[in-house]
Amino acid sequence: MRRTGPAKPEERRGRLILVPPARSHESVSTWRQPLPPPASAVRTALIAEVAGEISALSARRLRVAVDGMTAAGKTSFGHELAAALRAGGRPTLRASFDDFKNPWREALELGYDRLSGEGYYRNAYDFRSARELLLEPAGPNGTGIVVLCAHDPLTGADHRAITVTAPTDAVLIVDSVFAFRPEYNDVWDYRIWLDVDAEIALRRGIGRAEAEGVDGATRVHRDRYHVAEALYVAEVGPVALADIVVDNEDYARPRILRRGPAR
Repeated sequence: MRRTGPAKPEERRGRLILVPPARSHESVSTWRQPLPPPASAVRTALIAEVAGEISALSARRLRVAVDGMTAAGKTSFGHELAAALRAGGRPTLRASFDDFKNPWREALELGYDRLSGEGYYRNAYDFRSARELLLEPAGPNGTGIVVLCAHDPLTGADHRAITVTAPTDAVLIVDSVFAFRPEYNDVWDYRIWLDVDAEIALRRGIGRAEAEGVDGATRVHRDRYHVAEALYVAEVGPVALADIVVDNEDYARPRILRRGPAR
């Protein structure tokens, strides 16, 4: 748990007082990326607009999903959204379903497929832990005792015993592929889909993994992630489930394509 940013001045009855910033509760995962710097006034305004819409839904705890293709910009959007919510006075919790995957050793021990596109889609994620340890406790009627990381995706460490206490007005923001799957779609209070052309997302994903070798990155993204995401789109239709669809192809100039689920 940590506080972010300096205290804000506020006028009350002619006196200048300091208002502490809202709290930020972060995952203990080693798979982390920092809050990106502001990209443009357009992006800052859009993020603030979405944050305002979410905050207006309820003064109680809320659960928000940021979904989209691999490399659509989900984690950055989630970080920016959390910062905007805190600026508006709402405490936030940040999590990713990358931290709620079944451990690799389990796939080896039990002999199930997690390497192919379909195997990754069907078998990689630990739905039970995500629901019972993260999503249900973080809800308005939950206990508020929340696990933000079940299994570290890099070290394999089991963090299910590490909890935070969510304030009664906290907003949980989870970024992930497959976030609208039926295994947990019913718990979200607000669903965001970041719309990026599949080929552009694929090139971005390969580009950011080039340090691991271009050929290997291409195989993993094209043969595993790209195939898995195509299955998700075909079976679930996530775009139609979203409460808001944001065009995130141009990072500096995102735009809202649609509000309200297309149901």
